[in-house]
Amino acid sequence: MTPQPTSHPAAHNLYTTLAQRAAATPSKPFLITPERGTWTYDEAFGLAEHLSAVLEQIGVRRGDRVAVQVDKSPEAVALYLACLHAGAVFLPLNTAYKRSELAFFIQDAEPRLVVGAPERAELLRGIVAEHPATRLETLDAAGGGSLLEEAAAGIGPAPATAAVHPDDPASILYTSGTTGRPKGAVLSHRNLSANALALEAAWGWRHDDVLIHALPIFHVHGLFVALHCAMLGASTIHFLPRFDAGQIVALLPEATVLMGVPTFYTRLLQHEGLTAEQCRTMRLFVAGSAPLQEQTFEAWRARTGHAILERYGMTETGMNLSNPLDGERRPGTVGRPLPGVRARIVDDTGHEVPPGTPGSLQIRGPNVFNGYWRLPEKTREEFTDDGFFITGDMAQVSEDGYYAIIGREKDLIISGGYNVYPKEVENELDAMDEVQESAVVGLDHPDLGEAVTAFIVPADANRPPAGETLIQRLKAELAGYKVPKQVHVVDELPRNTMGKVQKNVLREQHSA
Repeated sequence: MTPQPTSHPAAHNLYTTLAQRAAATPSKPFLITPERGTWTYDEAFGLAEHLSAVLEQIGVRRGDRVAVQVDKSPEAVALYLACLHAGAVFLPLNTAYKRSELAFFIQDAEPRLVVGAPERAELLRGIVAEHPATRLETLDAAGGGSLLEEAAAGIGPAPATAAVHPDDPASILYTSGTTGRPKGAVLSHRNLSANALALEAAWGWRHDDVLIHALPIFHVHGLFVALHCAMLGASTIHFLPRFDAGQIVALLPEATVLMGVPTFYTRLLQHEGLTAEQCRTMRLFVAGSAPLQEQTFEAWRARTGHAILERYGMTETGMNLSNPLDGERRPGTVGRPLPGVRARIVDDTGHEVPPGTPGSLQIRGPNVFNGYWRLPEKTREEFTDDGFFITGDMAQVSEDGYYAIIGREKDLIISGGYNVYPKEVENELDAMDEVQESAVVGLDHPDLGEAVTAFIVPADANRPPAGETLIQRLKAELAGYKVPKQVHVVDELPRNTMGKVQKNVLREQHSA
């Protein structure tokens, strides 16, 4: 994309957009925390600008990376805003990352500053020592740490909001790296702004909305989707340190929106306090980051009277598709493209396929990232000649435009020359009363190439179903080549921090 000249570059900074919305109600509660009270918009953005002054003082300049591995807190949100204000590039890191992972990220991104929790300072200090240009500061969830001490020391007034081009990077988020070394997806101010504004419109975000936020803030869902929507609406957030079903059920009558991963909803359904009356003030339940089972969708609607809104996004693109706010929220689908987003499904030759035909999902729009950090060849591989991003997801679309994600391309099973889409088999298994959830993968087979193999978590751990019984029932519903050769009963499916089933782990564990 060719940069366009502008006379007001600070207006392109996402911070400007968010701060303007906050300025309308400076004394309104922004973050309500269970242990540390309430932060107003004025307090949070005021701290952000103090921290921006600290960043300037310690030598962070526009375009410098700031790597952050801290626990969830209002100060962590303020630090993210400070990086936007300063024109720095925010690099959030999962708090579960260990030494080897952190060493890779710091070597790859070459951050000017690393901010870590005090209890991890010694570990980080050993890594940072190998990078003379990188400085280490600390920040904790209780309001302590060296970074805040410097902010409290009275460093001069905050500089002006950094002038940035719309395509300047605002954040780098590393992908999970399940198929190789992690890649840093570079998201620009334009990407984040466009996606936030599209979601605000699509989900009818209101000034009087109250969001329950129990997600981590090192991921697109919790950091960008949830926080940006609330800030654009100058809304209030119940800012919880972690998911707690009892705490969320208790807060429902004070809230209007909940965003969560599917695991949130399955666990909330197990809480006896979840009732339609308890959800009387709620207007929107959003699910994403992993597929939502149709049984969960129907159970939630029966229990609460609400239909969960499922959407689809990626680290590289933010949100792309969403079921409608007004209209049918169709279980098993992720809805239609968001405003400004174009989606298409193509075959192996790159030609679009008709509705109902599985294919490769490709996305184009202002939300799509600029590329992978310092990997120009990999970036070129992931885009088509006409500018569509190749998501790596398999999908199909209905005649009336609802998209369904049926699996990752790398999860496609080719058994005896036939294509098997795991989601189709999983849907049949998940519909069985004896099955709580399932995952289907392909394992090496000397004759078939890959054997369809299922892993199920039983609905009753004390009475697990026999694998052969499930296989016989599937034979009545599916073509023979789709039926698993084996069904393994497991206590739980391996998942990443956002609730996605790690099928690569299942393949590795059972490759023999």
